[in-house]
Amino acid sequence: MAEALRVGIAGLGTVGASVARVLRDKAAELTRQCGRDIIVAAVSARDPKRDRGIDVRSAKWFDDPVKMAQTAEIDVFIELIGGDEGPARLSVKAALEAGRHVVTANKALLAKHGVALAEIAEKKGVLLNYEAAVAGGIPVIKTMREAMAGNSVTRVFGILNGTCNYILTRMEAEGISFDACLKDAQRLGYAEADPTFDIEGHDTAHKLSILTSLAFGTKIAASDIYMEGISNITQADIRAAGDLGYRIKLLGVAQRTESGIEQRVHPTMVPTASVIAQVHGVTNAVAIETDILGELLLSGPGAGGNATASAVIGDIADIAKSRPGFQHGPVFGRPAKELRPYKKAQMRSHAGGYFIRLTVHDRIGVFAAIAKRMADNDISLESIVQHAVSGEAAAQKTVILVTHETTEAAVRKAVDGITKDGHLTDKPQVIRIERAG
Repeated sequence: MAEALRVGIAGLGTVGASVARVLRDKAAELTRQCGRDIIVAAVSARDPKRDRGIDVRSAKWFDDPVKMAQTAEIDVFIELIGGDEGPARLSVKAALEAGRHVVTANKALLAKHGVALAEIAEKKGVLLNYEAAVAGGIPVIKTMREAMAGNSVTRVFGILNGTCNYILTRMEAEGISFDACLKDAQRLGYAEADPTFDIEGHDTAHKLSILTSLAFGTKIAASDIYMEGISNITQADIRAAGDLGYRIKLLGVAQRTESGIEQRVHPTMVPTASVIAQVHGVTNAVAIETDILGELLLSGPGAGGNATASAVIGDIADIAKSRPGFQHGPVFGRPAKELRPYKKAQMRSHAGGYFIRLTVHDRIGVFAAIAKRMADNDISLESIVQHAVSGEAAAQKTVILVTHETTEAAVRKAVDGITKDGHLTDKPQVIRIERAG
């Protein structure tokens, strides 16, 4: 049997403690699967006295994760610290430069520094594995990096944030407000005390930028993603979507176009009959469209200690199965130095159209003015519906428009014009309608 693989875990929070626990509890099974023992030789965290429910006293303690990354006492450095700078970046860089394999769950780090870190890993001939960074326990990275050789990806999209999907699912199922759902998500541990990173789309954008690089062979460009969150989604939107045969999901979408690569994160209406519309709660899903395979949908637990730990353990096992002299594949599916500069796509027509909800004064001429603004911007309407607003706001009406294929620029210009006309009593709502499998 080969020598034991010695791992060092930096960060002993929920995920780090779960990883250590699985490595202990599944030690015999992992040894049979990998052909060698896997042992936790070192750990690093902020507080050595904190009770984490797992005994790590047999491992060497390091106050400084960078020093642990550099020590010859480990073969694999597992980064579960978080953050795109500071100890996370410094320790991962140090481990790679020291010739250590690295496993990380840090999407923010990869979105900002992934290409530079990949160049170091490939130069040193070591692995940089990151399955847990995107979609939790779903093996989407391995699928795209290893199992789809020869396929050309045309589009990748999915539900990449469990917090947002949980909130939207409960809003629809129980008819409660966004704020009420968010408070419950925080109470249950699905959302942070400051939920901005999740609900405004940043988390999804980081994950999407990594998938884009894998799908299209471009450098990671998280800062070039069009992004909207879900904090402005109301029960009026949820109900209107249902009436029209749609369900609202926060999607990350990347696709190849004639002018470049389009990346966007925003609330989206998907047909209720589509597979992705059936993904509920904290579950994640990723759809990949290719020329050979067609469409592949992967779905499963997207967050939580066990789901993320499962992905980390899978990455460790891959390293354990490799042997000296084995040529490792490139980090992002292509050699890092061959990744092309990201070319942002020009504004284009959006197949599927738009949902537009307007709350307007109930007075003569409003409906005609709205129709004129749409016509002036060459927007063809599939349907237009008016609803009276009950209660104190009886002098208002809700106007719901569904457009045919048009451009983002045209829709925004038309809505801005309606706003300037003084007909609106509330902020307009614009949601894309997405073709989805």
